Amino acid sequence: MKTREIKELSVKELQERLDNDKAILSRLKLNHTISPLDNPMQIRDVRKQIARVATELKLRENKQ
Repeated sequence: MKTREIKELSVKELQERLDNDKAILSRLKLNHTISPLDNPMQIRDVRKQIARVATELKLRENKQ
């Protein structure tokens, strides 16, 4: 998801997306521990996505 798309989402949608991405990250880490993933870069991509969403939430919180 691009930054432009993240800015178009509401706060509620951002929070849901953040929770969902965190669950995906924990599942990916667990699966990678058990047996190596075909593409371990997925973990990095999900971490970056979490950071983007969290940053947008923080900016909106500080704006109010």
